[in-house]
Amino acid sequence: MSQTEQKVILVTGVSRGIGKSIVDTLFSLDKNVIVYGIARSEAPLKALKDTYGDRFFYTVGDITNDDTLKKYVNSAIEGHGKINSLIANAGVLEPVQNINNIDVNAWKQLYNINFFSIVSLVDIALPHLKKTHGSALFVSSDASDTYFSSWGAYGSSKAALNHFAMTLANEEKAVRALAVAPGIVDTDMQVNIRENLGPQGMSQEHLEMFRDLKKDNKLLHSSIPATVYSKLALNGIPEEINGQYLSFDAEVLKEFQH
Repeated sequence: MSQTEQKVILVTGVSRGIGKSIVDTLFSLDKNVIVYGIARSEAPLKALKDTYGDRFFYTVGDITNDDTLKKYVNSAIEGHGKINSLIANAGVLEPVQNINNIDVNAWKQLYNINFFSIVSLVDIALPHLKKTHGSALFVSSDASDTYFSSWGAYGSSKAALNHFAMTLANEEKAVRALAVAPGIVDTDMQVNIRENLGPQGMSQEHLEMFRDLKKDNKLLHSSIPATVYSKLALNGIPEEINGQYLSFDAEVLKEFQH
């Protein structure tokens, strides 16, 4: 296969949850795709490498460190000469704090992970994405435009990410961008919400809502939104939705859902 046909995709936060599911889905959809992953923990990265061999490459490190991100992007360019898409998945929920109990430094740290690391990654990868007329996909959240008690830091960081997708799409016409909310997915984040963010963090109403979703088997399997991200990364973002914020189950994404 020629290099022009083979897709090279960056995925952040691949050690578990949606990120790992995206990696698995990409390989199930395209036997020739090359994926470069990044996470803080090496063991799950090694496990993916053991599974996929010379189709998966990884960088261990903190995505809030620009030198780590440069190393990550450069490894893809040195290894395969191009980047077709990036999927910015890594993110954190905490601090979960009522407006009366804000720890501003904790909010700043969350923003460094959920927002500024993605701005930096796009900044570093943009010259390469322009060459391939590539795609930048951002894992957003329903919390970006819906109120969940004490989620001010997380929700606002995802809202900023939505706007960044719009900015990127409008200011660099060679690259398409899209922010997609994955729905409420059965991941470790949901376990943390149910078990550790009791009434002192979230309202009882919202806490019970999340617990009921699990109890009633209404949480999504991570492969469902992973399919949407993966197909968009492989096939490209359609012009008509470029720069938007959408839910994974939006009608306009129907062709990417199955």
